[in-house]
Amino acid sequence: MAVVFVNRFAWPDHSATSQLLSDLAAGLAGRGMAVSLVASRLRYDDVAARLPRFERWGGVDIHRVRSSGFGRARLWGRALDYLSFYLSLPWTLWRVLRRGDVVVVKTDPPLVALVVAVLARLRGAVLVNWLQDVFPEVAIHLGQPRVPGVLAGPLRFLRNRALAQAAVNVAIGSRMAETLLGQGVEAARLRVIPNWAHEDAIVPMAATHSRLRAALGFGERFVVGYSGNLGRAHDIETLFDAATRLRDRDAIAFLVIGGGHGYQRLQARCAAAGLPNMRFLPYQPITDLADALAASDLHLVSLLPALEGLIVPSKFYGIAAAGRPVGFIGDPDGELARLIGAHDCGFSVAWGDGADLARQILASAADPAHGRAQGQRARDLLDANFSRAAAHARWHDLLLALAARGLAGG
Repeated sequence: MAVVFVNRFAWPDHSATSQLLSDLAAGLAGRGMAVSLVASRLRYDDVAARLPRFERWGGVDIHRVRSSGFGRARLWGRALDYLSFYLSLPWTLWRVLRRGDVVVVKTDPPLVALVVAVLARLRGAVLVNWLQDVFPEVAIHLGQPRVPGVLAGPLRFLRNRALAQAAVNVAIGSRMAETLLGQGVEAARLRVIPNWAHEDAIVPMAATHSRLRAALGFGERFVVGYSGNLGRAHDIETLFDAATRLRDRDAIAFLVIGGGHGYQRLQARCAAAGLPNMRFLPYQPITDLADALAASDLHLVSLLPALEGLIVPSKFYGIAAAGRPVGFIGDPDGELARLIGAHDCGFSVAWGDGADLARQILASAADPAHGRAQGQRARDLLDANFSRAAAHARWHDLLLALAARGLAGG
C-alpha cells in the first residue's frame, strides 16, 4: 500500500498549498508510509523553473510531469498550463499507482480530480479529494480564470461527479463542509481536517529578537504585517485606506511580505501615493518564516466575503503559531471572524472599512500588553485545534483506514 498525492505544485515550491502538501507527505513518510507525489516541474512564482523529473526528498518519491510554463499573468497562458498538465498527468500516474493505493488529489489545477478519478478506478486505487477551494464558484466570484455563465452548470456537474466518486472528500473548514453538503456530497463521504502550522518550527518570539525587524530598522514602532500571497481573493483597498489614514503616525509601520497580483497593485499604489509607512519584501526563505512573522506586532488576513465557505485563509495558522494577534478583513460573520471573536485573539473589520481598520490598529498600538495576551490566546488555540501533530495524526488514521478498505477491495 502507498499514498500518492497529486497537485500541480510541490516541494520546493513555497506556495501555501504546496507547503502543506509537502509537509504532510514527509510527515506520513516519517510515520512509515510509502508516499509519492505527482506534480509539475514548475514553481508557483517562477515560470522559468524546471525542476527535476524525479527526486527523493524527505522519504517521499516526487514524480514531475512536463507542462507548459506560461504562468498566471494571462488567461490563455494559464489555460495552456492547465491543459498540458491534464494531458501529461495520466501516463505518470498510471505508472505510479497500484491496486489498493490511496490517491489524494488537491484542487490545482481545477477539476484535475476528474482525470485522477478515472485513473484511480482503472488501477483499483482509493480516491480522496482534498479541497483547498471549491471550483467553479471561486472562479466565478473572482473572474480568474473567467468562467462563462453557460459553463457554470456543466462545470458544477462535473465537479460533483468527482466528489461523488471519491471514498472521502476532505474539507478544510466547517463552512466549506456546509457548502459541499449543499452540493449533494454525502455526509458519510465528508471529513473536516483543517490546515495547520508547524508548531515546533514557528514559536512565539519577542519582536525585539527578530533579525528581520532589526535589519529593517523598525525599532520601537508598532508594525502591522501581511505575510504570504496577496491575490484576487484578498483585500488591498482597505489596507491602503488604513495606511493612508495613518501615514503621519510615525509610530506605526506596515510590512508586506509575499507576492501575487494584489501585492504588485498595492506596491504600485503606495509608491504613487508616496506612503512613507509601507515596506514591501518578497517571499522570505521558509527557514526564516518564524523570524519574519515575529517582525510584526499584528498580522492582517483578508478574504472576499463572497468566498466564505469556498476558501479558508491558511495564513491564520502561521500567525497563531507565532503568537501574534490577527486582524481579519472580510465578512464579520465569516468562519475566521467567528474564531477570532470566540477566542479573543484579535479583531475583525468589514471589507472596505479602512477607517475602522485604522482605528483598530491605533487601539492595538496603544495597548501592547493586550496584544501580547491576544497573541498568546492565538497560540493556545493553535496548540489545541490546529497543530501539525494533530492534523498529521488525523490524516494518518484516515489514510490507514482507507488503505485497509482498498486492499480488501471495499
